[in-house]
Amino acid sequence: MTGAGASGVVRQETADGAILFDADVLAQGERFDPRWFDAGFWRTQDHATEAPGGRGGIVFAHTPHGDWALRHYRRGGLVARMLGDRYLWNGAERTRSFSEFHLLHGLAARGFDVSQPIAARYRRNGTHYRADLITRFIPDAHTLAWQSQHGGIDAAVASRVGAAIARLHAAGVYHADLNAHNVLIDAHKVWLIDFDRGELRAPQSAWQAANLARLKRSLVKVGAAGEGEAVFERDVWQPLVAAYESTPGSHEKDANR
Repeated sequence: MTGAGASGVVRQETADGAILFDADVLAQGERFDPRWFDAGFWRTQDHATEAPGGRGGIVFAHTPHGDWALRHYRRGGLVARMLGDRYLWNGAERTRSFSEFHLLHGLAARGFDVSQPIAARYRRNGTHYRADLITRFIPDAHTLAWQSQHGGIDAAVASRVGAAIARLHAAGVYHADLNAHNVLIDAHKVWLIDFDRGELRAPQSAWQAANLARLKRSLVKVGAAGEGEAVFERDVWQPLVAAYESTPGSHEKDANR
């Protein structure tokens, strides 16, 4: 096991791969138990619940170290039929889990409202690997998709979401799958989660506009425009865009709505 560096991250070698974890999660010198990544381990102790609101593949674990969100990386689309949960090996730091852990760790340290990373691992088998990520459970929050389907999204919520996205975009934070299931809201904050394939980029209107367009399509898909497109534009999308554009650092003139 490698000691914690200046970042507070510990790397722990395993028989078939490695684990990264936040040194503050465990007692000094304590090892991270690989079983903690497995939802089945927590289910056998009746310490696991399935995530509601369409967050497929997420399991909440109620552990002695706090409440965690467990995610096993799985492919989507046609390629899933061939590879399932396997990814091509290109080095430890380029695994999906380690990349997302490092991105989230850096963003959390800078004060952004994102999922706090607890631990990440990869398990290598020849030219492929499998991966898992654990993040801190965000209490008293629900997805934007859930909000759309249970009471609707008003202008105030939409404005909060727009401002939160703008702050990340201004810092060059690219979210590869910005959709209504990956935005959490509580009474005070908007949280962005699931940064798989996310990265830091130079702020640029093209990818920022694409992010917003993806979110808009997702909102329509989950029913946010159920009362008609005109109502959705007036009550949800335009307040979101206005807040996005008025947040310092956003690219006002180029954000494609």
